Amino acid sequence: MVTPHTATPAASGPRRARRFRHVDVFADRPGAGNPLAVVLDAEGLDAATMQRIAAWTNVIETCFVLPPTTADASYRVRIFTPTRELPFAGHPSVGTAHAVLAAGLATPRPVADGTGQLVQECGAGLLPVRIEGEGAARTLFVQAPPVAVLARLDRGESALAALLGDRLAGAGGAVIDGGRRWCVAELRDEAAVRGWAPDFAGIAALVGPPEAIGLALFARTPGRDHALVVRALMPQGGGYEDPASGAANAALAGYLQATGQATDLGARYTVSQGREVGRDARLVLLHAAGRTWVGGRCHDVVQGRLRW
Repeated sequence: MVTPHTATPAASGPRRARRFRHVDVFADRPGAGNPLAVVLDAEGLDAATMQRIAAWTNVIETCFVLPPTTADASYRVRIFTPTRELPFAGHPSVGTAHAVLAAGLATPRPVADGTGQLVQECGAGLLPVRIEGEGAARTLFVQAPPVAVLARLDRGESALAALLGDRLAGAGGAVIDGGRRWCVAELRDEAAVRGWAPDFAGIAALVGPPEAIGLALFARTPGRDHALVVRALMPQGGGYEDPASGAANAALAGYLQATGQATDLGARYTVSQGREVGRDARLVLLHAAGRTWVGGRCHDVVQGRLRW
């Protein structure tokens, strides 16, 4: 006996085609930085649909661009990981600003110092985006939230010493909060940072009590084309290393500035991150008018239409 085929009902109405980009953020060439999915023209998508799309794209963050709700903003963005919405994140903010400019959705406002500025509306409020240069050489910066130093972790602190041992530099580490909470630790040199095999169980034991998202390791690199090397390590899901973390680097920069440890770095410096996971990101940190900015260059890798 043959069972009659029952047709699946058609979806109600045509699916709207929305502009979509995959952007490589904090990179001097495509493929070296941190990928970001950006859905332009996101009006009409509710939060549950945005979350499903972010789970489907399965990159670390997916951004949805919407009209601003205030005349003070250039555009509005909602930022989703595959599992939750974030009020703010560094590389999504920089990458979304690039996508908005490339799509012609906003015009920079001129600033007295010769740069341009956009204002991003997001869950963390209104954040200025600084624009330097044009075209392929354009560098975008987002202003980071202020940083609070919650606790110092000296070299004798048991969890830190047990995890990193003699790799630690004399300054030790700290628990800081710059929109997201991090444990940070300075290591003795670049080789100590790049050569460490992450112990994610040990990182979880270190970051758990202060409820930090992860551990940011760094070392100074005198004589190199970058001033610091940084690794951002998170124990969630068995362990993840971020190839280019704007949030970690901005928080670290604010911490170094606030504690007087940035005098050898100057008001502007470059960070190398991501080689340990097959990338080669470059992030630029800038201190101006008492605030910290994190930025870099971006590249379009994919342009198309999203039909959902």
